[in-house]
Amino acid sequence: MNRAELITLFEKHFQRRPEVLAEAPGRVNLLGEHTDYNDGFVFPAAIDRSIRVLASPRDDGRIRACSADFGRFSEFSLSSLKKSSSETWSNYLRGVADQLIKNGFLMGGGDFLISGNIPVGAGLSSSAAYEVAAAAAFRKMYDLDIDNVRLALLAQAAERQFVGVQCGIMDQFVSANARPLSAIFLDCRDLTHDHVPLDENVSIVVCDSDVQRELNNSAYNDRRTECEESAILLKKRFPDAEALRDISLEGLEQNRDLLDETHYKRAYHVISENERVLEGIRLLRNGNMPAFGKLLYKSHAGLRDFFEVSCPELDLLVELASGFKGTLGSRMTGAGFGGCTVSLVEAGLVEDFKTKIKMEYDRSTGKTSRIYACRPSGGVSTQSL
Repeated sequence: MNRAELITLFEKHFQRRPEVLAEAPGRVNLLGEHTDYNDGFVFPAAIDRSIRVLASPRDDGRIRACSADFGRFSEFSLSSLKKSSSETWSNYLRGVADQLIKNGFLMGGGDFLISGNIPVGAGLSSSAAYEVAAAAAFRKMYDLDIDNVRLALLAQAAERQFVGVQCGIMDQFVSANARPLSAIFLDCRDLTHDHVPLDENVSIVVCDSDVQRELNNSAYNDRRTECEESAILLKKRFPDAEALRDISLEGLEQNRDLLDETHYKRAYHVISENERVLEGIRLLRNGNMPAFGKLLYKSHAGLRDFFEVSCPELDLLVELASGFKGTLGSRMTGAGFGGCTVSLVEAGLVEDFKTKIKMEYDRSTGKTSRIYACRPSGGVSTQSL
């Protein structure tokens, strides 16, 4: 829906005009998968698909929310915030409100209309974009003193403490802080970051496998626990190590006896992936995009063989992409267990890539892939209506 259609729908549901529009992008992660919750390095870019939240304040402490995409409605009070088992889409909004209250940002209620064009369950962080856009709408309505870094932290806390997914900071951070035509090199320990321009002659192409995943029902939280356990075991010989980020591959190999096979494999992926991010940034700063692209293939191999979060469909998409002459690199992106791949493709060959990959993938799997060429976008924005 365009903005005019959303305003009309808001008026239909709430019998008044919206006062605020907040919009936050989804993201695709180029390198650094499952490193964010290990205090590591990531390199994501926001994409030109987003969640939009239209809102108007209320003075009765109640929230009325409508999902334009699901055709659902939910109403609740800020004085008794509880997780909904029936209107699960509303829990992200509930969680954001819960965090704002807990952090001392006094506010009233509001009417909210939520809509977006980020595929749900595809690994493009629709939930993080929803949380960031909702938080930005509250910020605009009530003139809250929250910068974009804290906005991301509040949105992350909403997903972890209210929704129940133990996510890292990457998704919310890039949704709130991205710049156009760039990716963010982010240190997830201290949130220092840098915006790295991307080569405009190379396109980011996202291939949706049509295998939907739900983080709450996946092994995502198990992987996080395994990483934490690995770090604790290695700490016996690296007492200053706070996370896997603090251990080198050499140190891991020399102390492999501390870990069983599963914990070794999880640690190996995280540590090697951190090294790939640092190497990738160096290559990009030197203008070596082809070498950067090869790191994506190595990342996928680590996610498939060591972290074990890929699936046959994602592996097939990477294999098909690697056989296309204009592909510089490809890998699964997101938490895994379904979702999407990201490929770097020569800009002039994108349409051929989309046609060939879709035809071969759909024929091989019987599924219906969706392929998007994404333009790196800026972060969250708000405006008065």
